[in-house]
Amino acid sequence: MSIVAYELFISLDEHKTVDSERPTVTIKPTETPETIDPKDTFIKSMIDEMTIQEKIGQLFYVRYDGTDDALDEKVGGIILFGQDFKDKTIDDVVEMTSHLQENSKLPLFIGTDEEGGNVDRVGHNTNIVASPFKSPQELYAEGGMDRIIEDTNEKDSLLKSLGINMNFAPVADVSTDPDDYIYDRTFGQDAEETSEYVASVVKTMKEDGIYSCLKHFPGYGNNVDTHSEIGHDSRPLNNFLESDFLPFEKGIEAGADFILVSHNIIEALDDRYPASLSDIIHDYIRNDLDFDGIIITDDLVMKGITELYGAKEAAVLAFEAGNDMLLATDYKVQIEALLEAYDEGRIKEEDINDSLYRIIETKIDNGLIEYK
Repeated sequence: MSIVAYELFISLDEHKTVDSERPTVTIKPTETPETIDPKDTFIKSMIDEMTIQEKIGQLFYVRYDGTDDALDEKVGGIILFGQDFKDKTIDDVVEMTSHLQENSKLPLFIGTDEEGGNVDRVGHNTNIVASPFKSPQELYAEGGMDRIIEDTNEKDSLLKSLGINMNFAPVADVSTDPDDYIYDRTFGQDAEETSEYVASVVKTMKEDGIYSCLKHFPGYGNNVDTHSEIGHDSRPLNNFLESDFLPFEKGIEAGADFILVSHNIIEALDDRYPASLSDIIHDYIRNDLDFDGIIITDDLVMKGITELYGAKEAAVLAFEAGNDMLLATDYKVQIEALLEAYDEGRIKEEDINDSLYRIIETKIDNGLIEYK
């Protein structure tokens, strides 16, 4: 046998030996079909069907003026103040909130500030509540965190019975100095204890089905009342990192639905604009604190804002900064301002849709909007 023939024989023999063994089967994996999220599809479908006027209307959480004008503007939320409860019975309030919901194209956030103590919108009406709700500091002195949770349950139950689905609470500001403007509304303890308080309240509100709102980011500190003037906070950034931000972080972890941003200028982060109008502050909330809920301004009618920018420009700057919703008393003027800014190309529909997505998703997550 020639050398070439011998090599060919050996090669064939080896091949035969391999073939006699169990063959290796290679299975090509099939492509996994893209998972369809029905909620996502539903939200995007809702957004696609809305006009630009309806979309911009949803960005506004407005102060109730006793009329249906806000409903005509297709607003996303209505906030009730003490005057809206004055002398009313429970049935009167239910009639008011039912009317608002029944005549709104989309279900509304209906909220109030029921902090207890100095800010007690419903609790001062003895037709509705036997006695005013106490401040967090008073409650804690009475019975610790158990008493705080008990009080939160009581408020949540009352608000739900009145047709109110959101409480602009808890106050997450850290203050231990009675001379601070914000002190009486706070828990009155250091950052660690305030964080525990905030997390407990948010968790309880979520369990009770009431939307929560952490305020006033980035933390009031010892600043002035921005209802009357702009506040300048010159504290170093470490003060915020090691104290003021901590209750907000814990509130976010507990599932807070909203964060309300104050009108204070935080010089360590942005010395150009008040926090409510600062893109730097809002980027921090989204990216550093990883908050994916709704960011809302404090009321844009406050003098700390309007005296600097005017009602129209303040509204546009607030949306450009990254707020999803604008808390507004002068809502007709400010809705018009956003529509004009859209027509001029200053604000983009894509950004409007992003905020609208968060608003609708939040309304779905507590059952305010139902989807199939």
